Amino acid sequence: MKHLRLLSKADRRVRLGHAWVFSNEVDIAATPLASFEPGELAELTDMRRNPIGIVYVNPRALICARVISRDVRATIDARWFAARIRRALALREHVFEAPYYRLLYGESDGTPGIVLDRYGDVCVAQLNTAGALALRGPFLQALNDVLAPSGVLVRNSGSMAELEGIPALDDAIGEVPDRITIREGDMELDAPLRAGQKTGYFFDQRDNRARLRRYVKPGDRVLDAFSYVGAWGVSAGLAGAGETVCIDASALAIEYATQNGERNGTQIDGIAGDAVEEMERLAGEGRRFEVVVIDPPALIKRRKDQAAGESRYARIHRAALGVLAQDGYLVSSSCSHHLAVDRLTRVALDAARQAGRRLQLLERHAHAPDHPIHPAMPETEYLKTIFLRA
Repeated sequence: MKHLRLLSKADRRVRLGHAWVFSNEVDIAATPLASFEPGELAELTDMRRNPIGIVYVNPRALICARVISRDVRATIDARWFAARIRRALALREHVFEAPYYRLLYGESDGTPGIVLDRYGDVCVAQLNTAGALALRGPFLQALNDVLAPSGVLVRNSGSMAELEGIPALDDAIGEVPDRITIREGDMELDAPLRAGQKTGYFFDQRDNRARLRRYVKPGDRVLDAFSYVGAWGVSAGLAGAGETVCIDASALAIEYATQNGERNGTQIDGIAGDAVEEMERLAGEGRRFEVVVIDPPALIKRRKDQAAGESRYARIHRAALGVLAQDGYLVSSSCSHHLAVDRLTRVALDAARQAGRRLQLLERHAHAPDHPIHPAMPETEYLKTIFLRA
């Protein structure tokens, strides 16, 4: 392998466990980035040529290298990937009873750029970087060796593919159905796979959806905004909600949400439309709900979008408070890494103050343990969910 040499002191963060190398940290005089092919493996060294680990390199990207092994003697092949998958699988099987979870969470599971969700015998893999794409063959071989899934859908994140300069993926291997069934606690849910969002479902909120039930009392009216296939709404219904309304911009998602309600013995009233506009309309009609959940997509994808994104979050909170009953409970989530939990709380507080209401912060949480946080990489903690009383 070629060597990729870091500048003086640039190795400190990586030696502490961080897996990313930025292009301005590389000694390009000694090891020009232009000499590497996208996805090429290299040995990472400090300025004194002491080995740090094995990385894959992408000269086109700001994150120009990602550490895939701290052992410079490792051979990155199917056997190596199989060991990583088995180690990740041991955690999920220890925590979850059924095989429905995020099995690989990128850097946190030692597989940078690779995300893998498991739906029983079907898996969805996201290969989000040039290095992950270059290692597609041994990775898929290892997945087959360990799990032998009946079907694998191989995709990548559109925004990540653009940053990495790699083509979009949407490849089906084996038997990949159009829809999938998920078992989450006592819920059984269907979601669109081929026509769905990202990997088809969002496992990261599973524990927070369970926590919701302590705030839903029999007969309560519950609003689930940005509902996707209605998992929050179904959980509320199983807790005894008397009325559950789901709002999502996708008519397909609302169709699944209402079907999921029926499947779990609870009724969901679906509204296909802009969540904020629909909440504002319901408020104008005098509709109120004892519990409101707002779980929007990421609105701040880059740091330069911070101000505009916070403005959008503020409007969402104002709309949610407009339909929240007196002494009602608001569950607010953000999957934007650049919006810290304290800042999300502040956005909610400012919206409440403008509405003449007082807030109590009851709980705040991150994602479920199938999305383990890498202690040296704050970037791996992206989800924050706060439970509030107004």
